[in-house]
Amino acid sequence: MLYPSIDELTAKAESKYILVTVASKRARQLRENSEVQVAKPKSKKFVGVALEEFISDELVHEFLDGRK
Repeated sequence: MLYPSIDELTAKAESKYILVTVASKRARQLRENSEVQVAKPKSKKFVGVALEEFISDELVHEFLDGRK
């Protein structure tokens, strides 16, 4: 069983697009030697760690509405 499950992740994110965008940006930061915000991540890959941070509320995103 994968952790975190896709059902938990999609329930927390407004859309799958936002989830993928936030996770990929955070994974890039982790790859460039940013500090991990989860105590003991289960995943060894950067995207997995980013998703674990997202599900544990350590990673938050903010909407900036650029439409006028």
